[in-house]
Amino acid sequence: MMPRISSFHGVDIYMYFNDHLPPHFHGMHGDDEALISYSPPQLYRGSLPPKVLKLVLEWAALHPAELDDNWQRARNAQPLVAIAPLP
Repeated sequence: MMPRISSFHGVDIYMYFNDHLPPHFHGMHGDDEALISYSPPQLYRGSLPPKVLKLVLEWAALHPAELDDNWQRARNAQPLVAIAPLP
């Protein structure tokens, strides 16, 4: 299962329960998907259009503690918490 934790500018942000290391989230935009590690925010695998990737990395830089909290929750099969979108 992959709960959506945020959505902004046509991008949906998801985290899988009990996903593999390193800690990351999934950014989806249309048919594109990227895995983004968030400490520090960087592209781990996949691709997004450059402007979209920039927004996703900017968003991740604003929410490291919340992303880490959700990662720990996901690893323990606990409900995830929504994170505020980019304005």
